[in-house]
Amino acid sequence: MILVTGATGFIGSHLVRRLVEQGERPRCLVRDVERARSLLPGTELVQGDTTRPETLPEAVQGVDTIVHCAFVTADRKQTAATRYYATNVEGTDNLIKAAKEAGVRRMIELSGLGTKPDKPGSYMQGRYLAEQALTTSGLDWTIVRPSVVFGKGAPFISGLVNLIRTSPVLPLLGGGKIMFQPIFVEDVVSVVLFLLEHPEQTSGRIYTIGGPEYYSFEQILDLLTRTMGKKRLKVPAPLPFVALGAAVLEAVLPKPPLTREAVSLFTFDNTTALDSVERDFFFIPVSFRAYLQEQGV
Repeated sequence: MILVTGATGFIGSHLVRRLVEQGERPRCLVRDVERARSLLPGTELVQGDTTRPETLPEAVQGVDTIVHCAFVTADRKQTAATRYYATNVEGTDNLIKAAKEAGVRRMIELSGLGTKPDKPGSYMQGRYLAEQALTTSGLDWTIVRPSVVFGKGAPFISGLVNLIRTSPVLPLLGGGKIMFQPIFVEDVVSVVLFLLEHPEQTSGRIYTIGGPEYYSFEQILDLLTRTMGKKRLKVPAPLPFVALGAAVLEAVLPKPPLTREAVSLFTFDNTTALDSVERDFFFIPVSFRAYLQEQGV
């Protein structure tokens, strides 16, 4: 039995669909069973939330492996209902405790490229602590750290597409020079499926993965505008000013297009080895450029 948390999220929903296509009937931890029923056909649904530990024993009973995708991402504004620490750290701690009590053998955690210690309360520190909770848990564990993920509905790309559609000016955060290595969501899922099928050789490892090409932030914007047939003025945007603007947007909008924590992710290159997927998982991931040429935005 496989339990997927965050099963209605972007990566989680793609993973669940592929598991069902392979003949599995994964169990999914969801907050709203009725809403999830149409989104996740062919699955076993259990109502619960990692931030509510009393809901977890039923979800983990009889489970062999958990794929943990239930995280609040940096593009979402922190509110009373979506606190990074509550979900990403305390939620992971709750899930691990329930898993150990139920005799779950293994957990695979979807993290992010560049995860490292950071200032207390920050998004990055929360993701780092979530990894630490798993690696010191005593469970068999594997962690996957993808670069930015693309595919239909991908938050990072969708946000940029919406910006291009609505704004005549595109800000080049940090000068537009920060590098990314976009990876297709179905390729991330293929990696997770490989981990599920090869527990002994992948246990106790952290896999940092990305697509087959590097792009600067400016090059990503250029590819998207060209694909959309748009022309936009690009303006350098120093990160301190962008962070100030993001703070204002967070103060006045329930769903701001940019958050301060998302801006912080533009302080380092989001890249790894170009052959990271081929080397460890024996296939070549889809090119971001080729995907846009075939599928559009």
